[in-house]
Amino acid sequence: MRDVVVDIDVTEAAGLGERLHTRVTVTLPDAVSTPPVVCFGFPGGGYSRGYFGFDVPDAHADETRGGQAAWHARRGWIFVACDHLCVGESAMPTDPSQTTFENMTAVNAATVEAVTALLNRGELHPSFPAVQGLTRIGIGQSMGGCLLVVQQGQHATFDGVGILGYSAIHTVLPMPPGTPAFQMDYLPRGTRLAFDASQARSQEVTQAANAAVDDTPPTAADLPITTWGFHMDDEPQDMVIADMVDYPLRSRTHPLPPWASTTMPPCAASMLSPGSVAPEAATITAPVLVAVGERDVVPDPRFEPKAYQRSPDVTVVIVPNMSHMHNFASTRVQLWERLHSWAEGIARQR
Repeated sequence: MRDVVVDIDVTEAAGLGERLHTRVTVTLPDAVSTPPVVCFGFPGGGYSRGYFGFDVPDAHADETRGGQAAWHARRGWIFVACDHLCVGESAMPTDPSQTTFENMTAVNAATVEAVTALLNRGELHPSFPAVQGLTRIGIGQSMGGCLLVVQQGQHATFDGVGILGYSAIHTVLPMPPGTPAFQMDYLPRGTRLAFDASQARSQEVTQAANAAVDDTPPTAADLPITTWGFHMDDEPQDMVIADMVDYPLRSRTHPLPPWASTTMPPCAASMLSPGSVAPEAATITAPVLVAVGERDVVPDPRFEPKAYQRSPDVTVVIVPNMSHMHNFASTRVQLWERLHSWAEGIARQR
């Protein structure tokens, strides 16, 4: 098993008049499963492709070393963890306010096609032979799930899609019992938001600036009340603090955790508006896996299949002892196993 980092030229797909790229990490298995499966993972807002590859030091650490990407690769999958445009180590457009659901997903679709072509031709790594007949699975967590719905509805990229911790009806951040509901401004899709250019600074510059301002390590006392909706109490507290203090841009978190991004696309602000992806959800014809934690941003998981009106196969999974950030949970393997068996079924039936 090996990781290969690849930059994909997405200039044409982005259509923004400047040279742009996305960066992906491809985890290659020692032996490819039969039939072969490639899974593309898209992270949520405030997270990078590293969300699919970090270790959690808990009782399941040995079984889950290398994170979700390595777990699937040990079972024969090719796993491609992707940074969206404006995220992680992918390019930041000169004017990020020009990013939309449409060009973000066109870029992701182009990334998938380019990586697939490299795999088909045997050009991804000298030691990895060409693979034909790949079943392509897309998974997206939170913001990644939102964009994946749009991508699949508009481009039909995948043979099956896993929408993880995102509602195609209305995504709502859960709050602790007895506290007021989290209030969001509902923005129509396509609303162009002003962009603070300081957000486009590199991670290194951002962290150096933060260190100069405040070098006091954050503690549990600094955690926001929204932490309840992201993490369960049995998760390692130091990781929860690193994840949630000053989320999503984590201005006091240095060094930056491997799963995090200090930047995100401005269009993400409309992803929590009711019905923001309804047209695309209704046009998806591939199998859909809706997977959530017992405490998540999907108010009624059992109602989600109604959004996918043309899909003949919608599966709903609710994982116990899991909150919104699934890959931190002590029960993360339950989710990965369910996803793996679901996708293997799709591959066998093609």
